[in-house]
Amino acid sequence: MTTKIVLIDDHILFREGVRRILEFEESFEVVAEGNDGDEVINLMKKYKPDLILMDINMPHINGVQATRQLLDRYPQAKVIILSIHDDENYVTHALKSGAQGYLLKEMDSETLINAIKIVTEGGSYLHPKVTHNLVKEFRRLSLTQIGGLDHTEYRKPLHLLTRRECEVLQLLTDGKSNRGVSETLFISEKTVKNHVSNILQKMNVNDRTQAVVLAIRNGWVEVM
Repeated sequence: MTTKIVLIDDHILFREGVRRILEFEESFEVVAEGNDGDEVINLMKKYKPDLILMDINMPHINGVQATRQLLDRYPQAKVIILSIHDDENYVTHALKSGAQGYLLKEMDSETLINAIKIVTEGGSYLHPKVTHNLVKEFRRLSLTQIGGLDHTEYRKPLHLLTRRECEVLQLLTDGKSNRGVSETLFISEKTVKNHVSNILQKMNVNDRTQAVVLAIRNGWVEVM
């Protein structure tokens, strides 16, 4: 089954690079491109894409505003925001607008492809580098709500995960990519992928972002 994608970004060279990456994936098809957020409604109506990849910073209507307008009219639409900003404020605004994904433009092709597959299947995806910033803010707000005192007792979920999987889960919380986990634990990226897959299955979540949030809420990982 082909995933139809609309790509919206005012930087033509970047857009061309992304399109070329996607063209190598047989199940992906870029059906249309746009230069600004004000085009998203018409492109959605005309091409009915499965996913929209959209820049956060554009001249007239930015990606957050465009996502909000799109979902008001097409609630089932799926959007991944593309950005150069890893600050949690940008990520939070994007997610509040209804976007299901947030990728930094420094992403590699594997991250882009994985994000598209996860989001089109109904999950959510955050670039690994922004995950740590976001969970730090989540942690800060949690501490504020209890008067600034840290009462959390961290405990590894050894009833659910192996010790190695606990290590991988902590590194995901720290914002490590698969490659970063691989280099930290001196294991292959293929082994990391297997561990991540096992973690998601055992925790009954769809993606690593959900796994990290659930782990923080249960006190299974530490957020520095």
